[in-house]
Amino acid sequence: MDTRAADRKVIETVLADYAAIPYAHGDMATQTVFDPAADHYLLMVVGRNGRRRVHFCLVHIDRIDDKIWIQHDGTERGMAPALVRGGIAPERIILAFSSEGPYSYSDVLAA
Repeated sequence: MDTRAADRKVIETVLADYAAIPYAHGDMATQTVFDPAADHYLLMVVGRNGRRRVHFCLVHIDRIDDKIWIQHDGTERGMAPALVRGGIAPERIILAFSSEGPYSYSDVLAA
């Protein structure tokens, strides 16, 4: 399996596993949105919390130039460790959501 296909499989599996976890409150569901042709992957939360409509992006991951860019990560434990457990090398994961600019996940592990 080529690297692109392997990356897609890992990202889709990690996001699908996370989406399977039910919300503890409200009438909300987590949905995956995959665009493998453009290498964009989203984890969305939709539903209602009481009278309030809920709709937001929890996770946004892109594959750009053989790197995995975590554009947004609203999870408690973070997506990077799960991607590494899935087989993606830490130096290929870019944490792009930092206000200080993107940096490699391997920099976090080395600190």
